[in-house]
Amino acid sequence: MSLRLYEELFIVKPDSTDELVDPLIEQMKQLIEKEGGNVQTTEKWGTRKLAYQVGRYFEGYYILLRFEATGITIKEIERRLRVNDLVIKYLTVRLDEEMKWVDKRKKRREKRAARKPQVAAMPAAPAPGAAAPGPVAPALPSEPAVPAPGKPNEPVAPEAPAAEAQAPAAE
Repeated sequence: MSLRLYEELFIVKPDSTDELVDPLIEQMKQLIEKEGGNVQTTEKWGTRKLAYQVGRYFEGYYILLRFEATGITIKEIERRLRVNDLVIKYLTVRLDEEMKWVDKRKKRREKRAARKPQVAAMPAAPAPGAAAPGPVAPALPSEPAVPAPGKPNEPVAPEAPAAEAQAPAAE
């Protein structure tokens, strides 16, 4: 069988000490290497809050293993995690399928980009405050915004005469 790339994330009880967790990790590494695989990385993420309660636990100690192995090895790893009292949850993800999908998608994008005609570069925008090249359209006079007649709940206000014309000049 061929080796495939996997990630194994497992969560152990939050009150577990390194003296209990390290032998479990070593056991997984030895199993993978005995079956002809190789461990690429091991990450201890530490204690984190769980998304939901698992058993009676609201927190868990997260450990991530990235390795190459066969499907038979994965079955044995999952079996050992399932029967271990220290482990409260585990998840195995096959990464090479995702990488194949990403590579296929990248090739499709490159093929599509090769079919598109090359567009000439756009001229640079003028610097702020600099005069714009070419003719400029005159600005339209601004008018006060008046609501459209006939809209409900929006009365049209008549224009009030200028206050200067009505008030007598006091000296």
